[in-house]
Amino acid sequence: MTDMLTANADSLKEDMVHLEEELMKNHRINPNLYVEYDVKRGLRDSAGKGVLTGLTEVSDVCAYNLIEGRAIPAEGSLYYQGVSVNDLVNGLKGKKYGFEETVYLLLFGKLPTEAELKNFLEVLFELEDLNGRFVRDVIMKASSPNIMNALQRCVLTLYTYDDNPEDISAGNVLRQCLELIAKLPLIAVYSYHAYRHFRKDDTLLIRNPRKGCSLAENILLMLRPDGKYTELEAKVLDIALILHAEHGGGNNSTFTTHVVTSSGTDTYSSMAASIGSLKGPRHGGANLKVQHMFEEIKREVKNWEDEEEVSGYLKKILSKEAFDHTGLIYGMGHAVYTLSDPREVILKEFARRLAEEKGLSEEFNLYDRVERLAAVQIMEYRKIFKPVCANVDFYSGFVYAMLGIPEELYTPIFAIARIPGWSAHRLEELINAGKIIRPAYKYVGTHVGYQKREERTF
Repeated sequence: MTDMLTANADSLKEDMVHLEEELMKNHRINPNLYVEYDVKRGLRDSAGKGVLTGLTEVSDVCAYNLIEGRAIPAEGSLYYQGVSVNDLVNGLKGKKYGFEETVYLLLFGKLPTEAELKNFLEVLFELEDLNGRFVRDVIMKASSPNIMNALQRCVLTLYTYDDNPEDISAGNVLRQCLELIAKLPLIAVYSYHAYRHFRKDDTLLIRNPRKGCSLAENILLMLRPDGKYTELEAKVLDIALILHAEHGGGNNSTFTTHVVTSSGTDTYSSMAASIGSLKGPRHGGANLKVQHMFEEIKREVKNWEDEEEVSGYLKKILSKEAFDHTGLIYGMGHAVYTLSDPREVILKEFARRLAEEKGLSEEFNLYDRVERLAAVQIMEYRKIFKPVCANVDFYSGFVYAMLGIPEELYTPIFAIARIPGWSAHRLEELINAGKIIRPAYKYVGTHVGYQKREERTF
């Protein structure tokens, strides 16, 4: 019986190899056709700029000044509903509910008054509780090593706990979005603890959020065994959440929100689709790549203060001789920003403060040195004249590491931060009731009827 099972397994493996070969052979498209038909691959033009596909009032990303009709690189700026994130962060001195204020701003188009914020917080506090049966049957009984996968599954399952899941009226969708914003931190942290317990034989820790705590405080409270955190730690996480809350309608996960929402589907399906987009390493996992890159830099560079040695190692990375051999210095460069990413500028300052509190100033100085040297190295190596700046991912992983947030939660923290932005865009799409989003694809195959398709080689 064992021999038969082994033989069947070997046969299946051979069949799958053959099917894979057929798949690869018959799905290759001649890359020259993209040029011939002027296809905007990735919805980008030849200069890498995004193709205009919609209108939004939720946020704006700016990186150039128009001078006499020419786009001149400028310091980056980011606006949430017309409010600069710099002004937003600077206006939070002494306040601990910065992220919650940002959620209100994104959803309702204005900053809340003191009374409006108080009422809004009461709503969020009431909505953050998770049904005990849901925690037991959904989170605990089907743990996943990938917490983003767990988030998707849990969000979809919340559909069955909703008495009115299919109603896409603005009021009902707002209620659903607020519930997801309030509950996602619990789902993420509980899913991490379930993964550690059931797959790593670690002690199971489930702590309820504390009423009156900010969302950032509750993440640290629920995550840490002792439930303790400093005021600066909570502040830094709050700022990180604010900076990741929204970034224009054109990023992959937010565009996914618009595309899926335009079909008329329910909120849970839309949010799960956006989480799936963010899960991709090209979108939500960049800060983890930065962390791994720095782990290697710290091992291989003997003297972190020797700029010549640091530069030499960066050259090795660019020439595909070091790290993951892709030639990329992760965390450097952005599709839109040129001189600076405003989110990175803000987060860097808070990273510096946290590093001082943690006794990690030497490590922070290494990040600062690599940032400065890499910008020059990339321009020289690739012979480009457009300025290269660090993006928000450059310091976010370092911040999460200093906060003791495990790597498995790096991208889920991004999802927790971004769901208010997705919610604002979903509501915007529904309220303005456009057509279903349906881009065109040019058919470049052959019409051969019911016969064997000719092999195509390029």
